[in-house]
Amino acid sequence: MRALFKSLPDTLILPGLNGSGENHWQQHWARDHPSSMVVEQENWVQPDFDVWRVRLAAAISASDGVWLVAHSLGCLLAAQLATSAVAHKVRGALLVAPCDLEATARLHPGVVLPLAMPLRRLPFPSIIVAGLNDPYMPFDTLRHVAADWGSDLVEIGAAGHINVASGFGRWTNGYEIFERLKRMDAGQPRRSGTESASQEGCYTVWPY
Repeated sequence: MRALFKSLPDTLILPGLNGSGENHWQQHWARDHPSSMVVEQENWVQPDFDVWRVRLAAAISASDGVWLVAHSLGCLLAAQLATSAVAHKVRGALLVAPCDLEATARLHPGVVLPLAMPLRRLPFPSIIVAGLNDPYMPFDTLRHVAADWGSDLVEIGAAGHINVASGFGRWTNGYEIFERLKRMDAGQPRRSGTESASQEGCYTVWPY
């Protein structure tokens, strides 16, 4: 399986529906970090989650331990690893703007999403980053999802779906949150609840 990959990445980037375009922050991050790899799927427009899971599991299996950086529907793909045999190789997951399946179906009426919202607690450290006005997931719903997954939740204000359409290009402020995730893996105590992150990177802890 290792022969499928030119090198062993330490970060796997998981785009959502329709993939991540050239100016999406995930593509910027992939270019900024040579040790990262975008997990490419054959069909970004009509997702086959069985195929998506196989691709992700293959990439994780070929690694010596990886970080996941997921966006939108990619967050749900990452969350499905809760019961996967390769979950022990995931060091942590940065889950940016997870989508609600019902909201996604309304926004993309031609797309079939034959899966249930994963609700199991994740067996690896995770941080959810979200905007207060994301059309793909009501924030109150997201708070419950974060609690189910056992994820820290960082809200970054009126950020929409944290994509190109809501004004996010390289999104270097996200690097600080990613580094905090890595410190969690190193044994740094976790902060429970919801946090608000300013553009300067300061955090205020809010209770669930």
